[in-house]
Amino acid sequence: MQIWPGKPYPLGATFDGSGTNFSLFSELAERVELCLFDDHSHETRIDLPESTALCWHGYLPNVRPGQRYGFRVHGPWAPENGQWCNPSKVLLDPYAKAIDGSWEWSEAVYPYHLTEPENSKNELDSAPFVATSVVINPFFDWGNDRQPNTPWHRTVVYETHVKGFSRTHPDIPEELRGTYAGLAHPVSIEYLQNLRITAVELLPVHQFVQDSTLMDRGLRNYWGYNSIGYLAPHNEYAAGLRGEQVPEFKNLVKTLHAAGIEMILDVVYNHTGEGNHLGPMLSFKGIDNPAYYRLIADNRRYYMDYTGTGNTLNMRHPHVLQLIMDSLRYWVLEMHVDGFRFDLAATLARELHDVDRLSSFFDLIQQDPVVSQVKLIAEPWDIGEGGYQVGNFPPLWSEWNGMYRDTVRDLWRGTDQTLAEFAFRFTGSSDLYQGTARRPNASINFITAHDGFTLSDLVSYNDKHNEANGEENRDGENYNRSWNCGEEGPSDNPEVLALRRRQKRNFLTTLFLSQGVPMLLGGDEIGRTQLGNNNAYCQDNELAWYDWARADTELLQFTRRLIGFRHRHPVFCRRRWFQGRLIHGSEVSDIGWFTPAGVEMSEDDWRAGFAKSLGVFLNGRGIQSLNERGEPVTDDSFYVMFNSHHEPLEFTLPAQRWGEQWTMILNTADEKDLLAEQEPGPAIEAGERILVQPSCVVLLGRIEPKGQNQ
Repeated sequence: MQIWPGKPYPLGATFDGSGTNFSLFSELAERVELCLFDDHSHETRIDLPESTALCWHGYLPNVRPGQRYGFRVHGPWAPENGQWCNPSKVLLDPYAKAIDGSWEWSEAVYPYHLTEPENSKNELDSAPFVATSVVINPFFDWGNDRQPNTPWHRTVVYETHVKGFSRTHPDIPEELRGTYAGLAHPVSIEYLQNLRITAVELLPVHQFVQDSTLMDRGLRNYWGYNSIGYLAPHNEYAAGLRGEQVPEFKNLVKTLHAAGIEMILDVVYNHTGEGNHLGPMLSFKGIDNPAYYRLIADNRRYYMDYTGTGNTLNMRHPHVLQLIMDSLRYWVLEMHVDGFRFDLAATLARELHDVDRLSSFFDLIQQDPVVSQVKLIAEPWDIGEGGYQVGNFPPLWSEWNGMYRDTVRDLWRGTDQTLAEFAFRFTGSSDLYQGTARRPNASINFITAHDGFTLSDLVSYNDKHNEANGEENRDGENYNRSWNCGEEGPSDNPEVLALRRRQKRNFLTTLFLSQGVPMLLGGDEIGRTQLGNNNAYCQDNELAWYDWARADTELLQFTRRLIGFRHRHPVFCRRRWFQGRLIHGSEVSDIGWFTPAGVEMSEDDWRAGFAKSLGVFLNGRGIQSLNERGEPVTDDSFYVMFNSHHEPLEFTLPAQRWGEQWTMILNTADEKDLLAEQEPGPAIEAGERILVQPSCVVLLGRIEPKGQNQ
């Protein structure tokens, strides 16, 4: 087959309308074979003829989209030095934009013989057992697609799973359930629009690998945190044929954008699916192991592991950084996604050992004209020493605020803590973010996420129940800050069930009234349960999928109205921090904190660990920001009462200067959804007493005198 020299850039396989250019980085390689596979898996091997700046390349006329391919890399075999070149293994292109097939866990996919893992070189041919890269056609008709560009302060994030969302939905055609096309179906889009979320955050859709250990137990990797292809949409989520996952994913993004919804991807750039020195050889390990992975300095056979998965990508190497940045730009420019959530982002910041805020990765993000302009969210921790970095990421970044989750959970289970901690979390966590020139949108607030209990399980279980994972309940977090409301697991006790419903309303109300960016775990709004499993990463089945047949429609309606209420009232989604000082033209400050007696909180009140109740006044005239037309933003004023005691408590409304009259907007102790009422309730006078039920939030709106200019 004729091959021309081609070009070293761009890396990967690039179809230009006439043929395809192939380019692969490897500093170790002494020779690289391009392997082309036909529809019967017959293989044709062609040496890449040129090497320029450590990139092996060649151009093949007439090779068109749909062509399956891989690489065989010849070079040194010295595992003690971290060098694993083994041309008997067909390797995935790190820049593959589509991947066909899957991996079978034959001995042939490992670089060593399973009976002699330390010393042997396994020369069994892996070609029959591995997935292959696919040349794609880059053209897609985006039409008039426009990214919504929702401002951070107006963003509501919905974390969900491509497969889990639609896998059992009765109104979506069966052949589309669990796919990109299923999530793009009009039924799905209408549901998301009615929920009033503004951004979908998808669990990983980069091509990932099924773990052999899970498959041996009859389980599968459901979450997808086992990436192997950073430019390829996961092929199992496609309803179409080989290579169709790319246009199918693009159509999903286009459809979401037309509905005004952004697409955020959960990305896993901290490790790959090749595991440690005992793992398979699928791609990076056989191409240039010392370049792609962090190795133990004094024994380079072994891997540094800051992720708990066996390996860590080497962020100190320029070609690894290039791969990640090329991947991010590709998903923005070619796939039109609107942002990224970085799994275990502290790992990306490790230069030598410590987490470095100004590491090369963050420098590259800061100066990149494409990636720096989309939404960037860090999971600000990893499992290594010093890996908990909440509040320490650079100004461009927002963070999953684990402290918000823990504080709010502790509040509603009645744990002793200072109310000051809750006040910081409720107002955007200025103690964490204000000092680094960030705003409240730096805090991604969440009560639950994919990792841990669902909302229903949070109020139904004290302990995890992960027996279905096959690890004797040893996996998953032991300390969940949960409360089962009196009985462990399913209950038919009316009092327990009523308290659980109230607690779910408490958590949701707290989340959507807090400053910062709320993130709702998909399915929480319909009462999804995992039966106490807080680590359902391997449950690709009904346990983790949405159970639409048992959807809690009352909770769904409450959640919809609560999110809609937040959208209507900018005082709950401020762009700037509270100042705690008098507002011009007003007798009161932008925020006020009160004891249940209706007096302003003292230092002793803030420090009292036993106190579990307080009130907060939010001044609608104190927002101090401008709208898109440059006009001052104002809103109604509100008073929120939190009672996390297990007994009812009388709250006295503050003095008249804070508000002469108030009306009830929401009471989580009331099974009737007050948010659904169109007409305001009877007026409540300043100084009146209100009995707030145990474990309850009450929201009041200030009645403004007629003619008052807001």
